[in-house]
Amino acid sequence: MASPRVVSLVPSLTEAVAVTAPGLVVGATDWCTHPAGLDVVRIGGTKNPDVPAIVALRPDLVIANEEENREQDLAALRAAGLEVLVTEVRDLEQAFTELARVLVEGCGLTRPHWLDEARRAWDAVAHPGEPFGTAVVPIWRRPWMVLGRDTFAGDVLSRLGVRNVYADHAERYPRIRLDELNAAGADLVVLPDEPYRFTPDDGPEAFPALPAALVDGRLLTWYGPSLVEAPAALSGVLRAACR
Repeated sequence: MASPRVVSLVPSLTEAVAVTAPGLVVGATDWCTHPAGLDVVRIGGTKNPDVPAIVALRPDLVIANEEENREQDLAALRAAGLEVLVTEVRDLEQAFTELARVLVEGCGLTRPHWLDEARRAWDAVAHPGEPFGTAVVPIWRRPWMVLGRDTFAGDVLSRLGVRNVYADHAERYPRIRLDELNAAGADLVVLPDEPYRFTPDDGPEAFPALPAALVDGRLLTWYGPSLVEAPAALSGVLRAACR
């Protein structure tokens, strides 16, 4: 049986498939940066994929995500006769379930060892109480936007012992004024380098009273092979920031 040709519209899933079975992915977005050196046809962004280019690749499967990709693009791909597998990942448990669905059910692969290694790494995480306290977690500035309710990154932080100040907000990614963020009573600000690229010189200065944890956005927001190293690496950054 021939291996399926896969187009991925999600950076996390691109890495997951390409690491598990090199050669399956024939097309990916411009934002699919892992694994390094991935040599496939680039088909635009997650929000503006080139539908005709995807169709021309004749994939057996297109993998997508309900949050990262637009329904009108997915509908256009289906209308062209392509099979589209849409994932939903709002927490760590869903990540493990959906990764297995994509890799085993969607791509017909054997469950990879790295997925079980990631499960063990997260099962080993234990934190009495909330050792890192409460945090605001900006994901954008101009305007300021933060993690709100029901997000994968929020669940990751919660499992590591960080309580998101806005975890119960009505919106998933609310816009909050900077003065309100600074008055929210947080113990810490967590600044990932994606989707907005916060750096030591761009972000911490806006929160002068708070220790800042600058984290690798891939470890915080991607669900794929990065899950293996994420708990230890993120915990290390959080500990250093809270000293």
